[in-house]
Formats: sequence, C-alpha cells, structure tokens
Amino acid sequence: MRVALIGHGAIGRVIAAELLALGPAAGVELVGVLCRHAEEGAGLAVPVLTEIEALLALGPQLVVEAAGHEAVRSHGEACLEAGADLLIVSVGALSDAALLEALQRKAGAEGRQVLLPSGALAGLDWLQAARLAGLDSVCYRSRKPPQAWRDTPAEALLDLAAVREPAVFFRGTAREAARQYPKNANVAATLALCTLGLDQTRVELIADPQASGNVHEIEAQSRVGRISLQVQNLPSPDNPKTSLVTPYSALRTIMARCAAVSV
Repeated sequence: MRVALIGHGAIGRVIAAELLALGPAAGVELVGVLCRHAEEGAGLAVPVLTEIEALLALGPQLVVEAAGHEAVRSHGEACLEAGADLLIVSVGALSDAALLEALQRKAGAEGRQVLLPSGALAGLDWLQAARLAGLDSVCYRSRKPPQAWRDTPAEALLDLAAVREPAVFFRGTAREAARQYPKNANVAATLALCTLGLDQTRVELIADPQASGNVHEIEAQSRVGRISLQVQNLPSPDNPKTSLVTPYSALRTIMARCAAVSV
C-alpha cells in the first residue's frame, strides 16, 4: 500500500520513521511527505514536498494527516478526490460540522474512506458495539499536568504554575472542547464520533499536578452494560500535549489496511 504523509512534527516523525523501517516487506511504502518548509523533512529517504498537488501526484492509496486542524481543512477533500483514503490524526477538526459533512460527501462520491485512529484512547471497540445496542450516556475526562495546558485558554482560567490540587477548568460538550483546545482534545472528538456525537458527549478537562502523564478516563452507560476505564499515557518527549502512543495508533490503523487478518 502506497502511503503519503502530511506533517513531520512530533507525530509525523514517528509515523515516517516506523513506516520506513517496516518497508515494502510489510506491505507498506511511504512515498512522500508534505511539509510547510522542505527543511522540516531534512534527511528523509523519500521526497519531501511543499505542495499538496505534488504529493498526490505520487499516487498514494492512503494519505495520513498529522499536521493539525488546518491541514484537514486545506487538504482533506483534495486527497479523497485524488483517489486516496484519508487517515485523520487531528480528529478535533471534525468538530466543524460543515467540514465533516464535506468530507463525508466527498468520500461517498469518490468511493473512498475517512479513517479515524483510536489515538490515546482505549475501549472504542466496546463503545461502538454498545452504540449499536443503545448508549445512554458518555463522559470523557482528560487529566494532564498543568504544564501540558500551557498555550491554551486554560492559562486565562488558572495560574498553571500555582496549581497544587486537581482543578477542573472546563466542562462542556466534545464539540466545544475540540474547538477551544484543538491541540489537547482530539481524543474527545474521536470518542464523540464513535458514540453519542459531538453535542451529546460530555467532557471535563483537568489540570492535575499529581498526573504522571496524560490520563484519559471514560465512563459510559449502555443497554448492554457499563464501562469505566482509565488510560495513563506517557507524554511525547517532543510535545507534552500529545500522548506518546498517538503515532503508534495511527500506525496500527495503517497496518490494518494491508493485513490479511485484521482486528
């Protein structure tokens, strides 16, 4: 499977390195990487491009977005129109209802798929099965060390350097969380799209000085049972807002596309 990558930051670098290490023997080939500036991809053993048209001219079957919300808005439809499936890491971009509808419409028209990795979450398989039976409620809580909330609206609500006890600074819907905290709450959008939707999934964001990493908690009630889980993710060494597992979640989704047996 021919794969192209948009973005070579904290997440994109890991995806690119792992795909190059796996190589054609694993059934996957990284054919090119799109960066804003060519020097961002210095040293890569594949073409580094700055124009989406040049990337798509390489004929990828799957394009992986790992560059942020604006990349989804700017390039999503073009990737589908070029005949590639689209794997979106920046799922929070889909809190824009018009963008989500446009991508769904384009994917349908072109016979392509928009894929969403599980990211830093667990339990999405159970939750999607429970949705088919009937979900009553879903709540997501994100606990991160105060420094992980720097350069976000949380700075106007809390003195992050002075937080000594867990502090809930946001309660609202997944749509609101994804819009206000685009670099922190992509998982809220992923959970919502798998369950009750962006306006019915409840979200709490917490600055917790006792958190050793990025902690995600899910509580859901369904006609088939109840789930309560906690995932404690180590943060990316390059970006504490991102969990270290996130690029590997995207990689798992990529590999599932070319596996003879897939779960």
